[in-house]
Amino acid sequence: MQALAFYILYPLILLVSLSPFWLLYKISDGLYVIVYRLVGYRKSVVVTNLRNAFPERSEAEISVLTKKFYRYLCDLVMESLKTITWDEQQVRSRVTMKNVEMLDALHEQGKSIVIVMGHLGNWEWAGPGFSLNCKHQLYVVYRPLINPYFEKVFSRSRTKFSTQIVAKSNTLRSMVANRKTISATALIADQAPHPINSAVWIDFLNQDTPVFIGPEKIAKKLNYPVVYMQVERVKRGYYEVHPTLLSEFPKETADLEITLAFNKILEEGIHKYPETWLWSHKRWKHKRSTASTAS
Repeated sequence: MQALAFYILYPLILLVSLSPFWLLYKISDGLYVIVYRLVGYRKSVVVTNLRNAFPERSEAEISVLTKKFYRYLCDLVMESLKTITWDEQQVRSRVTMKNVEMLDALHEQGKSIVIVMGHLGNWEWAGPGFSLNCKHQLYVVYRPLINPYFEKVFSRSRTKFSTQIVAKSNTLRSMVANRKTISATALIADQAPHPINSAVWIDFLNQDTPVFIGPEKIAKKLNYPVVYMQVERVKRGYYEVHPTLLSEFPKETADLEITLAFNKILEEGIHKYPETWLWSHKRWKHKRSTASTAS
């Protein structure tokens, strides 16, 4: 069944990926009509998340932001498919890395780094942008797809420009094995933690929120500097990646200092670019029973 789904869908996906960018975004406009207006994909989740995150906004403002989010979500889907066939020139023209000097300085000191990101902007494009402009060997932590045929296709697209991928379950093992390589290990760390009983609870976007502390634990164990990467959409189809050093010496930080710093800067980014965060994710599906709150 998985093979059948692949052989039916892949030719269509490949045609979309091969489309020039002007046509790609025309397809995205059509997808928006289907996803938002006809299907209403997770619309109640999106609206509830936006209302809770921005209680100061009127219903009219929430409605406008909801539509902007769905338009961006459809662009994100199309842009992700584009990675299957795009080339180096397209990456360089559409993804700009900022503050590369800071990253180069860490590399010259022989320091591997931990990159923390959120589902803000196009995180799929950030990887190639980093690999083509920075000296660190990039390892991206990800969840393998269930369908092995699609997994092979997207693994190939993610590793096209020397990026390496690491299954989430193998993160620390891979980092220890590659300690002799000056590396950058990227983790998207704003999803709902699993298992939930290991989470720390903080106030995030005006809500009691369980947060993932894995990146801080890994950074402290290996004493790798922690860098936050914010992906900002300049205009449709063009992005800038802005790295910020959160901690150069993790072992010297207090408990949760790195985790809180990451969530604070991510929250600021979401307020600045609200339509480009993944509001359809069920971020607040868990409620606290007995857990400590950080402040």
